[in-house]
Amino acid sequence: MEPEPWVARLLEWYAANKRTMPWRGHPDPYAVWVSEIMLQQTQVDTVRPYFTRFLETFPTVAALAATEDEPLLKAWEGLGYYTRARNLRKAARQLVEAHGGRLPQTAEALHRLPGIGPYTAAAIASICFGEPVPVVDGNVARVFARRNALGDDFKKEAPRRALAEWLTPHITASGSPSDFNQAMMELGALVCTPHRPACLLCPLRTECQAAIDGTQEAFPVVAAKKALPERKDTVVIVRDAQGRLLLSRHEGERLLAGFWELPMRDRLPFAAECSRRLGIYHQTFSHFRLSRSVYQASAPKELPSLPENYVWCAETSALPLTTATRKILAAHPEA
Repeated sequence: MEPEPWVARLLEWYAANKRTMPWRGHPDPYAVWVSEIMLQQTQVDTVRPYFTRFLETFPTVAALAATEDEPLLKAWEGLGYYTRARNLRKAARQLVEAHGGRLPQTAEALHRLPGIGPYTAAAIASICFGEPVPVVDGNVARVFARRNALGDDFKKEAPRRALAEWLTPHITASGSPSDFNQAMMELGALVCTPHRPACLLCPLRTECQAAIDGTQEAFPVVAAKKALPERKDTVVIVRDAQGRLLLSRHEGERLLAGFWELPMRDRLPFAAECSRRLGIYHQTFSHFRLSRSVYQASAPKELPSLPENYVWCAETSALPLTTATRKILAAHPEA
């Protein structure tokens, strides 16, 4: 099958306009895998410095597999969605134990690893190993929802699967699955943006039905978001006579397990009177909104022994801190 003209134009556009990224063209599939996991729900510019530091800290699959929680979480600190980091390590350990530390070369086999869904498996398999399997992420869905005037909700599996099936012969005919997938993702990121797309710069504009009809912003169809529930809590900045900060560590299977943060007011391991209120910190998570009141308190003169998940800390730079804790401490350096 010969590629259709739009495929050739897409690849020409990509060759001339692709961004330079530290993982693009990297010879090690491990590096591409790390980048694809970091890029899940995170923007490219945010990922760049994290990617570089992560590979410096864990340069191989074996190094990642061998690390403990605190170095892993410290390397991921601030990037969010921390389950991604734990699944990376879990998958790395499986690779070391069963695959000699090497990534499988097919999307089907990659999909069996923790944290690698259909999109990520397709991206790694096509970019690193040339498998002609299409990637369907938000950028790609937006490009082709507009090009083909598809009124589907691409957050649902059936429309994503149908689009992948439509793309399969085109990626095969392109002769370069790696460039084809990266070109589509790049086009959605740089040109076919959610709002005010730069249609005059688009290599697909002559066959884009939405551009012809002037309905670009009507695609893709987005389901109305549900209102997020509100939660409230209170944390305390407590320092002892030596200026050390009291921190508590999340335990168990919670999302932030292993991270250190300011202790909750109602969970302090000793009696402490709050001297002043410092303000309210707001944070939005995927499933709720949080309003966190922040108070300052003084430690008792005679310090009791602390439970295992509490610590007096003179220097926090080596510990993985929650994003909220880092921002609160930065906003109140005098407390």
